[in-house]
Amino acid sequence: MRSKRFLHAEQAPLDWDAPGLVAGVDEAGRGPLAGPVVAAAVILDPRRPIAGLADSKKLTALRRDRLFDAICANALCCSIAEATTEEIDRLNILQATLLAMQRAVAGLRLPPAKVLVDGNRLPRLPMRAEAVVGGDAIVPAISAASILAKVTRDRWCAQVDAQWPQYGFAAHKGYGTAAHLAALRAHGPCVLHRRSFAPVARAAQRGEAGA
Repeated sequence: MRSKRFLHAEQAPLDWDAPGLVAGVDEAGRGPLAGPVVAAAVILDPRRPIAGLADSKKLTALRRDRLFDAICANALCCSIAEATTEEIDRLNILQATLLAMQRAVAGLRLPPAKVLVDGNRLPRLPMRAEAVVGGDAIVPAISAASILAKVTRDRWCAQVDAQWPQYGFAAHKGYGTAAHLAALRAHGPCVLHRRSFAPVARAAQRGEAGA
């Protein structure tokens, strides 16, 4: 078969489906103003189906928590990884997200023959990969990955809320809500905030100007 080179991490047209294990990959935390972006990779076990898998954003927090445990208990293997706030500021949020996805796939105990990634961009991977727009709603393995990533990041927000209660991370999960922006204006950014994001940069400039 004629080989093809892809110089950029764009979706590759698949001429054939590689036999073997298939992993689903998704992320959580691209939009927030603070904290890491989290990615997960999941290889489901067809002999142990998990009922109720869906886009994590369409599920209640309680349902996500229960499915998180079910996925960890019943999947063939799963892996959760992140890119830090510092990496987001250094690389930009897209490249940091792709890096977290690479780490999640690399962390799988079993190597997949093919990876299905939610969205329209692919990380660089050593195996066949396909981007699936809206995949978190239609591909069970991607749905499972979206749940693992979302629950992991939400739990991180709950943990740091105790250390930085003035920002309300447990409530808004780091997104740029009115309450979060008001806290940034009142207190300035903390070490968790993404300085490369415009609202955080503006808050930092105001703080430096007032110092």
